[in-house]
Amino acid sequence: MTNEKMEQRLAAALEKTAPDDVNGVLSRCEERKGTVIPMTTKKTANRKWTSLIAACLAVMLLGGGGVFYQRANAVASVVSLDVNPSIELKVNRSEKVLSCTPLNEDAKAILADMSNGADLKGAKLDVAVNAIVGSLVRNGYLDSISSAIMISVEDKNTARAEKLQRELTSTVDGVLQTSEAKAAVLTQTLTQDAGREQQARENNISTGKAALVNHVLALNSALKFDELAKLSVEELKDLAEAGAPAMPIGTDKAMDLAAAAFGKASAAKMAYSAVDPELDESPAHYEVEITSQSGEEFEYKIDAYTGTILESKREVEDGAETPAEQPTKPVPSQTVQDIGYAKAKSIALNHAGVSESKAYDMDIELDDEDGILVYEVEFKSGNMEYDYEINAATGAILKHESELDD
Repeated sequence: MTNEKMEQRLAAALEKTAPDDVNGVLSRCEERKGTVIPMTTKKTANRKWTSLIAACLAVMLLGGGGVFYQRANAVASVVSLDVNPSIELKVNRSEKVLSCTPLNEDAKAILADMSNGADLKGAKLDVAVNAIVGSLVRNGYLDSISSAIMISVEDKNTARAEKLQRELTSTVDGVLQTSEAKAAVLTQTLTQDAGREQQARENNISTGKAALVNHVLALNSALKFDELAKLSVEELKDLAEAGAPAMPIGTDKAMDLAAAAFGKASAAKMAYSAVDPELDESPAHYEVEITSQSGEEFEYKIDAYTGTILESKREVEDGAETPAEQPTKPVPSQTVQDIGYAKAKSIALNHAGVSESKAYDMDIELDDEDGILVYEVEFKSGNMEYDYEINAATGAILKHESELDD
């Protein structure tokens, strides 16, 4: 309806309801905006003043509508879903989706059948998240038991952020259980941070993933943000649990190394491949599965920091497994070195969250454990006693314990 038509209808209504109370109506328009004013009915009219009154009421109505529109389209919360695809959802106070944005190429593939996210605009948040997680499952991102999806909620209102976090966790868990996916669900609530938002924009990731990268950097400041941003949530989670000893080679490099070994072991072409990071195991490694077009299955275990092929197997027709090839030497620029006593101490302290000034009775020894050199680090802090075993070549935490000091 145009403003002119609205004024005409209001004028007609006022002509019947308050023709002789122009000044009173105008004063009440000023004093009681937004309230209902009862009026008595008379049959005389004053069209000039009626039009002015109509205009007054039209402004009131249009102004109220503008406020409603602004509230309905104001961003209250920013929700991000990260696996390797990173997807950002902006929602209003009513938990309606205002926008859905893919932040990397993998995310565009996930949202391809949803018009790149446009179809989710106006949907309830839980419905949109259900659709996105379903697509992640169908595209194989949440298949393995070690895979992980991270839900991040950024909101000025802490209580609202925590409420959304609980609701979305329940929604994602429901989808995973229905589809029998085995992924872990990580959650976090965030307050707005300009520096983190800039990091996210510069690296095409969500603010939630940027927060996880910063957590890993806090464990090892020698690592680089832009390189860590390329890792999946699963890799970042495992890396943090291992104490972030070094920069892993990444799933793409692991796949390249396995593909090169596969090419030497088989003349057939690849029909299927999958990479599973196991950075929290000892030794930290990537497991690569390759199936040839003829149906042969190859498995490779590749050191996560050196690129060495630790193990390779080929499954033959009778189901037995045979070595596919001998382990390779470390790739150039990834040579194995002793991290040293100082680094081993730093890794243990960072993982325990203890500053060097508050640690005492520090004892570090280099030992051979089944052919693997490890640093055994023991120390105390406060009323706690800590015990670590750290791979001397990679810095990976092989074992850690903490207990009350008796």
